[in-house]
Amino acid sequence: VKATRESETKTTQSDDAGTCRKVRLPPEVNRILYVRNLPYKITGEEMYDIFGKYGAIRQIRVGNTPETRGTAFVVFEDIFDAKNACDHLSGFNVCGRYLVVLYYQSNKAFKKMDAEKKQAELDRVKTKYGINTEDLKK
Repeated sequence: VKATRESETKTTQSDDAGTCRKVRLPPEVNRILYVRNLPYKITGEEMYDIFGKYGAIRQIRVGNTPETRGTAFVVFEDIFDAKNACDHLSGFNVCGRYLVVLYYQSNKAFKKMDAEKKQAELDRVKTKYGINTEDLKK
């Protein structure tokens, strides 16, 4: 079974006149937006007010831990609505903070976790075998 990316399969969009036209979206475009630089006190309802103007929203997750505060994920029903929101809301001022709106890229999120895991494993091996990297630099 061949897996296809959503951005490759969704290539038609109706314009204002109701006619369908072919649109080829870049591969990074998807329905999930990652939003940074949010005010820490922002609520899900306020996020719906801001992002809902661009189309139907399936889900919004606002970060609530010390590591994720000021961030959110916004999932749109339609990929074109997500693109429109990303295009218009990047740099949008909310309570004196300028939003950074990006397309979610799972491979980047996992690369950071993988790097942290690899570093932890490297530290464990160094400890196990008594290797000191300062000695190696001399």
